[in-house]
Amino acid sequence: MPTALPERPVRSAAAPPAGSRPGRSPALTSGSGPAALRIGALTVCQAALMVGLGLLITGPANGVWPLTVEDHVNEGFERLRTGALSDASLIASEAGNTGTVVIVTVLACLGLILIPRLPKWREAVFLALSVSLQALVFLVISTSVDRDRPDVDRLDASPPTASYTSGHTGAATALYAGLAVLALSRIRGPWRKAVGGLLLLVPLLVALARLYRGMHHPTDVVGGLLNGSLSLLIVGRALMTDGHSPAPAPSNAMEVALEAAEQRSERVAGHTVVIVNPTVTDDAERDHLRLVLEQHGRHAAEFVATTADDPGGGQAAAAIRDGASLVVVCGGDGTVRTVADALAGTGVPLAVVPCGTGNLLARNLGLPLKPADALDAALSGGARRIDMGRIEGDSLPATRFTAISGAGLDAAMLENTGDHAKSVLGWPAYVVAGVRSLRAPRMAVSIRLDSGPVLHRTARTVLLANIGRVQGGAALVPVAEPDDGVLDLAVFDPHGPTGWLRVIGILLRGRSKPPRPSTQGSFPPANSTETDNGTAAGTPVEYFTFRRAEIHFSPVQPREIDGDPVRPGRRLVAEVEAGALTVLLPTGGE
Repeated sequence: MPTALPERPVRSAAAPPAGSRPGRSPALTSGSGPAALRIGALTVCQAALMVGLGLLITGPANGVWPLTVEDHVNEGFERLRTGALSDASLIASEAGNTGTVVIVTVLACLGLILIPRLPKWREAVFLALSVSLQALVFLVISTSVDRDRPDVDRLDASPPTASYTSGHTGAATALYAGLAVLALSRIRGPWRKAVGGLLLLVPLLVALARLYRGMHHPTDVVGGLLNGSLSLLIVGRALMTDGHSPAPAPSNAMEVALEAAEQRSERVAGHTVVIVNPTVTDDAERDHLRLVLEQHGRHAAEFVATTADDPGGGQAAAAIRDGASLVVVCGGDGTVRTVADALAGTGVPLAVVPCGTGNLLARNLGLPLKPADALDAALSGGARRIDMGRIEGDSLPATRFTAISGAGLDAAMLENTGDHAKSVLGWPAYVVAGVRSLRAPRMAVSIRLDSGPVLHRTARTVLLANIGRVQGGAALVPVAEPDDGVLDLAVFDPHGPTGWLRVIGILLRGRSKPPRPSTQGSFPPANSTETDNGTAAGTPVEYFTFRRAEIHFSPVQPREIDGDPVRPGRRLVAEVEAGALTVLLPTGGE
């Protein structure tokens, strides 16, 4: 007979037990040290690259095309000179002059820091550091590469530095392209692209002006554009896309939450950060969401996009540090999971806006599946704490999940579903991939739940569930609830067509959501006997409840976490974090 769940207190999400290994949430691991080291190391590589290109241009490649036509280009610009063009080129050239760049950089940084409602310190540091590093690399280049200026009539006095690279062009690229990045990410409305485009045009005009005035060879201005762009890329990836700030961050999630609570009193009331997956959320959808937020008094919400390198965790951690009173996540189950992992234990509420293919958490929380309707319903409701699962395994770092994780057929199905199929078919694409995955051999499984005995099973798929319902209304794990303080384990082992038909029948009957059994064991109750390896004879599906589970597979199995395939392996360890996540739910929602 199956054993009863042992009496064991539900663990508070804010106070993990002694000896437990912390999850690798971005909210727990952010700081300035790694960002500074990355910037320093990459800047050294940038300087080496630029110096190497300069030595190549002035050395082995000196007589190689296209360098052989550079003199003709400079002479062509000299022949084009007119009074009006010379005056215009002087204005463009001055935009990249050292004095101009310093003044504009200082004014822009002061504006970012002092003007209300603008993004403040992180963006200001991004701009100032990009310009400064570009200048530092330029000095290294000018002392390492000696190149004469073009042999034409020069309209400006020749500075003491060599012709390679164009310092005006590099400085203008770092400054004005950096301002363009901030404009495109922060300005709202129809002027956003126009302002960003004009700012991006300035470095090109500076480069043309330096050629026209006879101050540089074409490869010199190309080098300047490259130098400035690399500085922006290095600093931007360290400070903007990864969500890191140069200021020291708290060392754990509780300190993050306390600091955020202190900062909220100094910020605009109701500060909201909306994290969107740009691959599934277009501009029109964002405008609809912004309108809903305005209707609920959430003014000047900050929209932040996920990236391939940071699918939401860094953005959520930055929102916590900046004192957000609400985080909205717009994306599929993977984006929701990553953001929820960063918010776990902080108390900052999360509003889930389903924009993906599965949207399992939204379905089980009773949210509408249209994004604007879901956001409106969440903002009209109230806050409620739900559980999360913490999971790890061989070659699988510890993380959290909100819906369902597992191994076997389920993970193979997700792995075999292409993005194109999902975009065309929607969630039925998973069914098509599942049929193709049916030939995979079953696995041998050993299961230890809490302090109970080791159970031995064979299975097609093993699921660890925080929620029960999936697409099409099927109750995959009928008794699973996201706020019951436990997780559920489902072991599927159908044999032949009859077994699969029995599974379908069980799933359809599960829609009625019968009461949770008080013991670990199969559901619905079976009168079958145990076989030699411990399996319930003839039972195609078994359900168990647990607070901690250790599961071993043989052979190696594909694995997934909230719909995202992860590295295959032989082991999963999962435990519940009761009440770890605060979500906004509709009034009367589940």
